[in-house]
Amino acid sequence: MFAVIKTGGKQYRVAADQVVTVGKIEAEAGASLTLPVLMLGGESPKVGAPLVDGASVTIEVVKHTRGGKIIAFKKRRRQNSRRKIGHRQDFTVVRVTAIAGA
Repeated sequence: MFAVIKTGGKQYRVAADQVVTVGKIEAEAGASLTLPVLMLGGESPKVGAPLVDGASVTIEVVKHTRGGKIIAFKKRRRQNSRRKIGHRQDFTVVRVTAIAGA
């Protein structure tokens, strides 16, 4: 069985005991959270409008990490103008502990 959850403005397809990297969640490492479910899949799929009633996904925060560096380099030719900006996105690694379906 799998579930589709939404966190950080993005949707993720998750299964039990799966480790997923999602956008940063404000929680300590080792904390457990419950997320609402948009869709339950399996032999008899259930699609919510927008959420599936009585369904939830329990996750455990494994660690907080950061992505690789992305360089934004802008140059205007013949103007002696250039700009270099680096960015690293914050992520949270979570483990799906249980999927409770209705």
